[in-house]
Amino acid sequence: MADRFKVGDHVSWDSEAGRVSGTIVRVHTGNFEVHGYTHHASEEAPQYEIKSSKTEHIAFHKDSALTRLRG
Repeated sequence: MADRFKVGDHVSWDSEAGRVSGTIVRVHTGNFEVHGYTHHASEEAPQYEIKSSKTEHIAFHKDSALTRLRG
């Protein structure tokens, strides 16, 4: 996929609370566990660890859920 994201990119995504924005802090390219839940990721389908700009909450999303923001 040509439109991959990288650490430091500012992105937004939909959540239960509405549109949220944050910064990518890590790219996962293999399965990983958080709070007892296994997130599935690979080189072809990475998951992005994102820190919310407003709450500093950490979220995990795939490419398809994210929109790159300018600046």
